[in-house]
Amino acid sequence: MPIEGGRHHYGEAIGILTLDTIFPRIPGDIGNASTFSFPVRLRVVGGATQDRVVKEGGRGLLEPFIEAAKELEKDGVRAVTTSCGFLAPFQDDVAKALAIPVFTSSLMQVPLVYKMLGKGTRVGILTADSSHLGKMHLRGAGIDPSIPVAIAGLQDHEEWAKPFLRNQPTIDPEKIEVLIVNAAKELISKYPDTGAFVLECANMHPYSAAIQRETGRPVFDIITFVNYVYHAVVCKPFTGGFM
Repeated sequence: MPIEGGRHHYGEAIGILTLDTIFPRIPGDIGNASTFSFPVRLRVVGGATQDRVVKEGGRGLLEPFIEAAKELEKDGVRAVTTSCGFLAPFQDDVAKALAIPVFTSSLMQVPLVYKMLGKGTRVGILTADSSHLGKMHLRGAGIDPSIPVAIAGLQDHEEWAKPFLRNQPTIDPEKIEVLIVNAAKELISKYPDTGAFVLECANMHPYSAAIQRETGRPVFDIITFVNYVYHAVVCKPFTGGFM
């Protein structure tokens, strides 16, 4: 059977639009290709700094993200995501501009996670900066006001803020793990009905296992989302006989 070409590269089903940053992206981070068990295609959106995305609400960046997403689509990826949950307000516009699935924010998992939990529980959201995570981000992710959530941010901790909010080029993963685990525990202490966590920030996945271990709650993040979508756009056939 003939096979049609037309592109330079093949085999990268997930395209990831990353912010314009210089901090280390350790294994587990969405910007480290070794995080995934399948090939991904990474593309930096020039000028998309933390300040512009988190503090300025992405002002002036919608078109650059749409254009970069279109380039990934042209490169042959089957779905596109981003490296920052604060891009949720861009979801509808970017999705409308492409012919392939788009998921701009880990926060889009919140409605699904809430449906999984029993009544009387809420979804805990850990975010890079709770002082700037607002209604437009929740609305952009499809989180209805009727869904009970509890939000905690790490913006007041220097070990976190220096790299992930101010783009300084050094991190201490061990110290950051302690900060994130403590934030999760404090959220549960304040809201004992927290049934699961969704991590807004795409840099938090390296610490998901520690959060789960220390709190006993399920943890959903951008990597769980990427894996979910990957298996939807790259379905593996089953072979062999019945047992």
